[in-house]
Amino acid sequence: MSKIQKHSEEEVNALLEGVEIPKTFKKGDIIEGTVVTISDFGMVVNVGGRTEGIVSGKHLKLGGKKISKNLGDKVLAYVLNPENEEGQLMLSVSKTGTELKWHELEQAKLTDSSIKVKVIEANTGGVIVEINEGLRGFVPSSQLRNNRIYTTETYSGKVDAVKALQTKLAEMIGEELEVVVMEINKDKNKVILSEKRAFNDGVDAKQMAETLSSLKVGDAIEGEVTGIAPFGLFVNAKGLEGLVHLSEISWDKVSNPADFYKVGEKVQVQVLGLQDNGKRVAYSIKRLVPDPWKNIVKKYKQGQIVDGVVKSVADYGVFVKIEEGLNGLIHISELSNKLVKHPSQIVKAGDEIKVMIISISNEDRHLGLSLKRVNASGEAEAEVSTEETAAPAKEGNSAREMEGLDKLLQDAE
Repeated sequence: MSKIQKHSEEEVNALLEGVEIPKTFKKGDIIEGTVVTISDFGMVVNVGGRTEGIVSGKHLKLGGKKISKNLGDKVLAYVLNPENEEGQLMLSVSKTGTELKWHELEQAKLTDSSIKVKVIEANTGGVIVEINEGLRGFVPSSQLRNNRIYTTETYSGKVDAVKALQTKLAEMIGEELEVVVMEINKDKNKVILSEKRAFNDGVDAKQMAETLSSLKVGDAIEGEVTGIAPFGLFVNAKGLEGLVHLSEISWDKVSNPADFYKVGEKVQVQVLGLQDNGKRVAYSIKRLVPDPWKNIVKKYKQGQIVDGVVKSVADYGVFVKIEEGLNGLIHISELSNKLVKHPSQIVKAGDEIKVMIISISNEDRHLGLSLKRVNASGEAEAEVSTEETAAPAKEGNSAREMEGLDKLLQDAE
């Protein structure tokens, strides 16, 4: 009797190396295949199984319409029967439903192909579009074509500029857009699209490639303003278009970018970020010039009495301009030793007042000021202690009130 020869796992794997093992499927699987035959009967699809799959009859339809495919196209299909009486793998496209829509989006992203979508909603950040039945996507304002959103109008402030943008976006409802897919997150049902990239607005592919080959984060480059929106400037620098966010335009407070630059104006920018092979670029203008705050603030110290002009009055305090580029806040608790229900009881916009500097924040670029610590003759009523300057909340402010001051200062007029 001959002995049965046993092989180790490594030997078995070596024997099987290079041997393609047919895939097996079960009913309900969603699989991808390649169209190898098209006829009046249906389609034959190679899915890497023991046999090729068959799609026929009503199973060729999706959303009530027969799908159109060419030889070599990829197709997503639902397994109806892994093996019928004739040993055939029976497939259905109609049963893939949403899975097919996601698959086609993935293919569009992979090939950078454009798709048609319809605008159904608008909000501050952009427009919501219907990609196909049951699937939606989002086109951010920054990814819409410049001629839709840029402006040379002058607004009284950021609020008016945002309202104007919202009006323009709302007018797009019902329009059909041609877009490309930027980002897909199926788990979060998230699709980010770009109209700008579909048309390569202001983009010279060859020039863009040359620029990308030598450019890196931190480099300075000359560009041209191609569009203006409430949230920033679009700048094309040697074929590479990017956004200068509102906060990166100037060291001064920027409410309306159109107050600083016009379409067509040349500008030096610094590269802050390069993503997606240059399809997402962030620029800065202000970082190429010295921060005036550093020189201005050298002239001041805590406990100093200075002159200022009231710029605006809010529920929580008063904003005061000390000099060009230097502003501060008098919190409501620092207006008077008496109970103050509203700052307008004490001062109004345009008033010239003397205030004491009780804190200096280099990080947030603002001064904490006090009116109540200055007496009628314009002198300090009491020397400010380190404890007071570090924690003015002890003068009666709640911790929550003080935590919000940094943000409030940044948003103030």
